[in-house]
Amino acid sequence: MSTQTTPDDTTDTPRWRVIGPGLVVAATGVGSADMVATLVAGSNYGYMLLWAVVVGVILKIVLVEGAGRYTVATGRTIFEGWRSLGRWPVWYFAPYIVIWGFVYGASAMSSTALPIAALFPEGSFGAQTWVWAVLTGLLGFAMIWFSKYKVFERITAVLVGLMFVTIVILAVIAAPNFLETISGLVPMMPEGGVFNTLALAGGVGGTITLAAYGYWLREKGWDKPKFLRVMRIDNTVAYIMTGIFVISMLIVGAEVVRAAGVTLEGGDQSLLALDGVLRERYGDFIGVWFLVGFWAAGFSSVLGVWNGVSLMFADFMGNVTGKGSAHPDSQAGGKWFKVYLVWLTFPPMLLLLLDQPIFLILLYGFLGALFMPFLAITLLPILNTDRVPHEYRNKWYLNVALGITALLFIVLGVYQAVQAIVKAFGG
Repeated sequence: MSTQTTPDDTTDTPRWRVIGPGLVVAATGVGSADMVATLVAGSNYGYMLLWAVVVGVILKIVLVEGAGRYTVATGRTIFEGWRSLGRWPVWYFAPYIVIWGFVYGASAMSSTALPIAALFPEGSFGAQTWVWAVLTGLLGFAMIWFSKYKVFERITAVLVGLMFVTIVILAVIAAPNFLETISGLVPMMPEGGVFNTLALAGGVGGTITLAAYGYWLREKGWDKPKFLRVMRIDNTVAYIMTGIFVISMLIVGAEVVRAAGVTLEGGDQSLLALDGVLRERYGDFIGVWFLVGFWAAGFSSVLGVWNGVSLMFADFMGNVTGKGSAHPDSQAGGKWFKVYLVWLTFPPMLLLLLDQPIFLILLYGFLGALFMPFLAITLLPILNTDRVPHEYRNKWYLNVALGITALLFIVLGVYQAVQAIVKAFGG
């Protein structure tokens, strides 16, 4: 299974650029749900969980680097790596990607529509939230259907700039106490907050799109051994930016939300509650600015999933139908890419109008909770055997880090799966 390095792979060492697949995967993984989780952590615990954010960033760097290294070292996709482990990854991945896409499509469109509906209330230029959600889905569909990777990457960079600058400037305006902030780097566990801590470390920036990194490397042309150093820098810088973004959200939660005495609950509506707090404290301009950043975070996730997970589905179908990853049907713009893009966009619109079926929500929550453990666990045999050339296999410290990552996600996955069952049955 080993892929040997060719002379061409070791010459003309490429230069790293700020905008790359790492920025795309990091931005896609941070959506409105992550923003809410971080705000809630900041408002409830102050800076006590800052250390968990730092740990989470390190774990994501390790996880995404592993997925990217497999593609760079072999030129193969992560699904080809999973399939080399036997049939069981296929049996997990097939129902997961279908059900996840159906439910996530509705969730992503709805959450991205909320700030637009808040900016344009009904009666002025506005419409009901579900109308904005449908328009969001159609816009994302058209942009991914007709654009190439380079255009998609640049649009994502603009959205990242909006969300990053907005939240970081809000954190600066909030004027945090520096000494109090850095005190959060000392590991402490709040009473009764074990799973909140684990969720903050493992959940922010972590979705199926972490596994899409290798596909974006291929689209970028970075899927050769000579790009290993570039890939590592790209991934590290992207997740450092994610860490700064999340820390800024933590500061906003601690300094703005907690100071205002507002209690935020889970769900995207909490971000609209923050809009009200910001308007009252800093004026309408800051409130509007925040809504724009909120929208940028949501829409970057929409575009990332519409592109990245469609690439994963196309590769999956190309392999299970015997055509392989190199066939045009298995790649961007191919038949299966377009099929999944349609699946992500149009059927989920029904869920915007109807109550979400309990069975689908149960499966979505259960399978979704298991994906990150699945990725972490499968990377261990993939990166420690002859599935990659010897020089690209894990060093001992990477195995330790990946093992810790796998353990964290197993604990989180079991907890989230139980929560999904309880929630589905009204517990």
